Amino acid sequence: MNETAISVKNLSRNFGSLQAVKNISFEVKQSEIFAFLGPNGAGKTTTINILCTLLMPTSGEATVNGFNVVTFPNEVRKSIGIIFQDPSLDERLSAYENLNFHGMIYHLPLRTRKTRIEEVLNIVGLYSKKDHIVRTFSGGMKRRLEIARGLMHNPKVLFLDEPTTGLDPQTRQHIWDYILNLSLRDKITIFLTTHYMDEAEICQRVGIIDYGKIVALDTPSALNSKYNVSSLNDVFLEVTGRDIREEESDEKERLGQFIKARSKLR
Repeated sequence: MNETAISVKNLSRNFGSLQAVKNISFEVKQSEIFAFLGPNGAGKTTTINILCTLLMPTSGEATVNGFNVVTFPNEVRKSIGIIFQDPSLDERLSAYENLNFHGMIYHLPLRTRKTRIEEVLNIVGLYSKKDHIVRTFSGGMKRRLEIARGLMHNPKVLFLDEPTTGLDPQTRQHIWDYILNLSLRDKITIFLTTHYMDEAEICQRVGIIDYGKIVALDTPSALNSKYNVSSLNDVFLEVTGRDIREEESDEKERLGQFIKARSKLR
C-alpha cells in the first residue's frame, strides 16, 4: 500500500469575513498523479499556497512528506518543487545559469549542481541549449526549463500550476510525456492544477473544489460512472454548475499575496 505524500485534515482558511477554504480533507499517495480542479475563486489557489507554506491555515492540519506545513515549513520547502503558472525564470541568464542559481539557493554543493544540471536538462531535452539565453526560448522551452529547475533539488512532491496553459498541442504532449516519465521512473508525487479536462483524465485521481469545499474526489472513471456521464468535463459541470465564474476581488488580492510570498522559495 502506498504511503501518504500529502495529508489534509479539516483545513480552513479565512480572509476576514470570507471563508476561502472550508474544512476540507483529502490525501494524496506517494507517486500518485493527482489533479486538483476548480472554477475561478473556488479555493484551489489558497489550498495550494497552504500546502507550499506560502499561507498559514486558519484551522485544521496539512502535512507534506510527513512534515506539518505550519511547524516544519523549511522541511516542506526542501522536499517540494513548484512550477508556477506565470513564468519566473530570469530571462537575462542562460538555462545553465538559471539552474545553477536555483541549486545555490538550495545549498547544493558545486559538484552536485553540475551533475544535477546535466541530468535535469537531459530529462527535458534541453541540454544542447544549456548556454543559450532564456529570452531566446519558445514558450514550450521555457516551461520545460521551469520543470527542470523544479527538479534540481530532487523533490519528493512536484506542484504544477497549470503547466501547459498557452502551449500548442504538440508541446503539451511533450510536457505530459515528461510528467508521466517522472512519475514512473523517479516515483515523484505530482500535484497539478489544470483547466484542460483531457489532461485531468490522465491523472490517477481527481479532486474538485468549489466554494471552498471538496465536491468530488475519485478516479476519473469512477467519477464518470458515479454521475453517469462520458467525460470528466461533464463531471466538472455537473458538480460546479454551468455559470461563468469571475474572479472576485478577494481572490485577486490573495493572488497578489501569493506572488509576493513566492519569493520566499527562490
